[in-house]
Amino acid sequence: MKRSILSSTAAMAAVIAAPAFADEATQLDEVVVTATRLPAIVAETPGARVIDSRIIEQRGAVFAADILSDVPGLSVTRTGAFGGIAQVRMRGATPGKTLVLVDGAPVNDAAEPNGAYDFSSFELADIDRIEVLSGPQSSLWGSDAIGGVISFTTRDIDGVRAEAEAGSFDTARGRLSAGVANETYAFSAYVSRFQTDGISAADKADGNPETDGFRSTTLGAKGRYVLSDAVKVEGAARWNDSHADIDGFPAPDYVLADTGDAQDSEQWSGFGRVTAQAFGLDHQFSISASDLERTSYSDGFGSTFSGDRQAYRWQADGQAQGVDYAFGVERNEASAALSSGLSRDLSITSVFGVARYDAGPLNLSGGLRYDDTDDFGSKTTGRISAAYDLAGGFILSGAYGTGFKAPTVSQAVCDYCFAPQPWPALKPETADSVEIALGWASAGGRFEGRATLYRLNVEDQITYSAGRYVNVAKTRSDGLELEGRARLGAGFDLTLAYAWTDAADRTTGARLLRVPEHAGSATLGWTGDRLSGALTVRAEGEQDDSGGFSTVVRKGFVTANLNAAYALTDKVALTARIENLGDEHYQQVFGYGEPGRSAYVGVRLRY
Repeated sequence: MKRSILSSTAAMAAVIAAPAFADEATQLDEVVVTATRLPAIVAETPGARVIDSRIIEQRGAVFAADILSDVPGLSVTRTGAFGGIAQVRMRGATPGKTLVLVDGAPVNDAAEPNGAYDFSSFELADIDRIEVLSGPQSSLWGSDAIGGVISFTTRDIDGVRAEAEAGSFDTARGRLSAGVANETYAFSAYVSRFQTDGISAADKADGNPETDGFRSTTLGAKGRYVLSDAVKVEGAARWNDSHADIDGFPAPDYVLADTGDAQDSEQWSGFGRVTAQAFGLDHQFSISASDLERTSYSDGFGSTFSGDRQAYRWQADGQAQGVDYAFGVERNEASAALSSGLSRDLSITSVFGVARYDAGPLNLSGGLRYDDTDDFGSKTTGRISAAYDLAGGFILSGAYGTGFKAPTVSQAVCDYCFAPQPWPALKPETADSVEIALGWASAGGRFEGRATLYRLNVEDQITYSAGRYVNVAKTRSDGLELEGRARLGAGFDLTLAYAWTDAADRTTGARLLRVPEHAGSATLGWTGDRLSGALTVRAEGEQDDSGGFSTVVRKGFVTANLNAAYALTDKVALTARIENLGDEHYQQVFGYGEPGRSAYVGVRLRY
């Protein structure tokens, strides 16, 4: 509240460089989120959360879907345990309404019907931090950000790191990375591999004994070079190749069952950026790109979908009269080729501006963006937020924002429609949201908490109905998010999260699919001189799901995961984890099985 956000980047560097378990003085108002275009303090930013590499390692999370399940307001669903499609619904919004960034590059699948990102093969081995911004962020990032933004930042490495692990279902994974870093330059590269014989994608309890394997390989590199005090260049690239055995819906019953279906996926993303100081401003010139090709096999026949995205961006940051501000221009291009033979290019040109002002205990911020689509008209979106220091450790904050989402390529060309659809028949989806939050932190940061109330309205939601895509649906999500952390002493800390979500179709009154009304998690972490780890318990209430031609109720469940590491030396540690400790039988998506109790052991080296 009492500092410039531009100077807060120093605090961000301190957090990133913190040891495996942060000092007890590190608290919420010292954590910085950067996906807001301008660096911002989490405690002052409604809907913002940060998951750093310390938390990822402490909880033993392997894939992104594993750790995102602990964020209140995020509903993660997966069609099968290993390699099944994993998607995120944020505050009840459908998966395509959450924008996913990797090192600033948008990676949402341009060929997926809703434009959703599939987290099934997204490993966390190279991830330094995850930033989650809930609520409409279109004023910052344009289309696809109605529900919010999930931003992944890959890590810089100085030295050599290696990990190896093996366990249940003939699972094995390994990772090797190496890099060098100093004040002038940094370069790192890594490779990781995951493979398993898996379990049946179709629930074994329903008479499906066949196992469905999964394998994934990820390669990446990242670098930066400081040319002078005023100029820096940096870039990164990430490539993933995966194969998943999946189950299908064979004749004559057309219900989920063991089949020989499979899916191959290859995707890459990358960015290049030049940062320069000129005319009293910090300028960023960046180019980012992502590409995905997915081939599905069924009954000996293959169908291929491919999509790519490019983003060209100039942004300038500055400060005047105590106001931090940024403005810029963007061009986003997406194209997709669908298995039906249809294809299309969609592009958006945008201008935006954001500003933030500290006035003693009051912090104000706002943003405005104009997006001009090549085919679906133009939209202006905005967001305003405020935070007030009430003293005594309390911060009251609130925000109002609007958003939009342009039709995807699949929707625009009416893929799989029964009759031709005129072009362009669809218009963008629109949204508005309001939220209010009350946060509190004790002196010294031993105890922290935040409660958030929100409402998210979506208009003109695109739905597949009567053989074509139409703008008919109106949805509303009302919710409460609670989160807290307590440092208990003796190396123990407790983290709690809970979300109540009432998400419904305003036209029919039906609950939105795959959004539980109640969900929560509790993590007890500990660290000692040699032993560290975490016990995480997750619970989800029942939710409506699709049973093919009807709606079914998927039962709630409770699972527990245990992770531990023992340091033999300061460079070598043994690791062990147990997933689904209570051997709970449950489904995240109706009909698809999840693993029972499973165990894994490994070794971690750092030089």
